[in-house]
Amino acid sequence: MLTHLSIKQFAVVDSAELEFGPGMTVISGETGAGKSLLVDALGLICGLRADSGVVRHGADRAELSAGFALVDAPLARAWLHDNDLDEDEACQIRRVIRADGGSRAWINGRPATVGQLTELSARLVEIHGQHEQQALLSRPSQLALLDAFGRTDAERAAVAEAARRWSALLRERESLSAQGDVSDRIDWLEHQFAELEREELEPAALEQLGADHRRQAHAADLIAACDEALAQLAGDELPSPVGTIEQIRGALQRMNEHEPRLGEVDAMLDAAAIQLDEAQVLLDRIRSDLDIDPGAFQTLEQRLGRLHELARKHRVPPDQLLARREAIAAELDGLRGAGERLHKLDAEIESARQAWRRAADALGTRRRKAADALSAETTALIAELGMGAGRFEVAVEAVEEDRPDPQGAERVEFLVAANPGQPARSLRKVASGGELSRVSLAIEVATLGLDAVPTMVFDEVDSGIGGAVADIVGRKLRALGARRQVLCVTHLPQVAAQGHAHYRVSKAASEGVTQSAVQSLSAGQREEELARMLGGVEMTREARAAAKRLLADVG
Repeated sequence: MLTHLSIKQFAVVDSAELEFGPGMTVISGETGAGKSLLVDALGLICGLRADSGVVRHGADRAELSAGFALVDAPLARAWLHDNDLDEDEACQIRRVIRADGGSRAWINGRPATVGQLTELSARLVEIHGQHEQQALLSRPSQLALLDAFGRTDAERAAVAEAARRWSALLRERESLSAQGDVSDRIDWLEHQFAELEREELEPAALEQLGADHRRQAHAADLIAACDEALAQLAGDELPSPVGTIEQIRGALQRMNEHEPRLGEVDAMLDAAAIQLDEAQVLLDRIRSDLDIDPGAFQTLEQRLGRLHELARKHRVPPDQLLARREAIAAELDGLRGAGERLHKLDAEIESARQAWRRAADALGTRRRKAADALSAETTALIAELGMGAGRFEVAVEAVEEDRPDPQGAERVEFLVAANPGQPARSLRKVASGGELSRVSLAIEVATLGLDAVPTMVFDEVDSGIGGAVADIVGRKLRALGARRQVLCVTHLPQVAAQGHAHYRVSKAASEGVTQSAVQSLSAGQREEELARMLGGVEMTREARAAAKRLLADVG
């Protein structure tokens, strides 16, 4: 529930503070006083697009803020929690619009985007204005309103999902069909695959090939190095390392009894001698494996050359050739199976079409049931609103679709017959301004309460209505106020009298500058305001008496 609204430097409003309670609050004032500015300010707080024109002339910025109690707003509480913006059982939204056109927003003191304002406010406030009467003339808007009335969320979601599946299969078939004859592509890929298949491309094989090539390329140097090392270890020309170590050990062992630590040195030398013997054996084995083989080297060179040539052809490093071969194999499998896949796709597409049709039929059944109920309720309401012979109908027309439509298989149009004996015709063609206002209000009353939004704002939706009909409108809005918080900007005294609370907007010129002010009215002031609304400029005794009767009738 909206608890307060603060407006500073906004349009012709210098400063205004409004407090709101439950029930129905009405806002009245002379034409041009700025009654609807309060709704405009609330709309900006709710995320509507802002421009610098809303900033009061001479000010550098406009500041707007609204407070909400969340006891009756579970969806808003959940949203705030999910976005880490919750704070107790209340919510404060603030928006600043600068004269240069920029704006900033905060939710519970933390910076917020306009998108977040829109998401949160959709769970807090529902604004109904005269522009919505024009929206009623749009067939997509009429379909959306019927779906909301019929609570078709589950059915619409099923239709949308079935349409998505059907569309995906159609796109796949179109893509495969667009490939045309792929035999040349298959032949080329098979040739490339055969080239790659002839080579060993596994990482271990490539690593072994490189090692073998390096060994053959440096075979002569390796043989010479091994022979020289073996000669030195064997002591062909100089004393061998092992012999030298044995001589050193013998000399130290004779001194061991005088210095026990020499035993540790002897053990180290013994281990070194063993290591040298093992190194000589391994070196001899390596030398035996080495051989200068020009034929083997040429074979290795050719293998490496083929790998590098393939790498250049496929524009990948040699170590990526295996992945390339696997990719070609996968593409070949796909192309070879394209014909079979096309055949299967036809069956899958037909199955998806039938699934969409079943979902669309279920949605259509729900829509037609909702259309009958909305027609009956709205017809009854427009009769109460002074169109006793009027008739409202929701026409649901089946449309044959050969392509998936996420909206379903129906088109909807609102029809109205203003006079008896006349056929119902399109609302956008036959309704006058007054009739459109009454039908719009009737539809809004019939469809209210379909969601959990706790606050509803009506901005002069009673335009074009007067007399006894205005009294009925006011009573219906007051009855709605027993279930939801209602704010109503009105020019009708019969509607204003039904309010649980009443604000008056007035304007005055000071030093050539027009300013609007907002005042909460006491019981006596309400009577004066209603008399003004009834009598115009002349505040007659009759107008005051009529105002008193209006308030008395409300009780």
